[in-house]
Amino acid sequence: MFAGQLRRLIRPLVAFGAIAVVAVPMVGSARAANDQSEGSGLPVPRFVSLKSDHVNVRGGPNKDHDVAWVYTRPALPVEITAEYENWRRIRDRDGTEGWVYHSLLSGKRTAYVAKSKTQTAFVPLYESADPKSPLHATLEPGVLGNVKRCNGQWCRFTGNGFDGWIEQERLWGVYPNEKFE
Repeated sequence: MFAGQLRRLIRPLVAFGAIAVVAVPMVGSARAANDQSEGSGLPVPRFVSLKSDHVNVRGGPNKDHDVAWVYTRPALPVEITAEYENWRRIRDRDGTEGWVYHSLLSGKRTAYVAKSKTQTAFVPLYESADPKSPLHATLEPGVLGNVKRCNGQWCRFTGNGFDGWIEQERLWGVYPNEKFE
């Protein structure tokens, strides 16, 4: 029906040699500019952190899905592995995945000191991004902190009672060779 109406409007214009520019609303497959059915448009995968001390993780991307578990500690790093509308599928450091509502996540970067099978249990934290710089602390695997920046090899890592540089490969919450300020 809409196409027939459009033809009736354009024919008289064409008969007089006019050029018609018509804005045609798309039906069906078109999406409004603010429609997030495909997600945020940010890169996937990416690391974020939990914003709240009560984050419900569901089996699927809507509230009709049961709550599989609840995170009760804010600032934990998680990896977004997929997006659907306002829902994000996340993976934690143990590899467990589930769906959370986007507003429960923060862009603030945090990380855990990762366990290593080949290196010592304690991880050195240096004054600068150089293993020859003074040692500020040694951290156990599992220590949670804020990642201020990474240069692809080293990250500035801060937390309760520590501030320094750690080898990037020793953190879970940043990608190998990732750089950010």
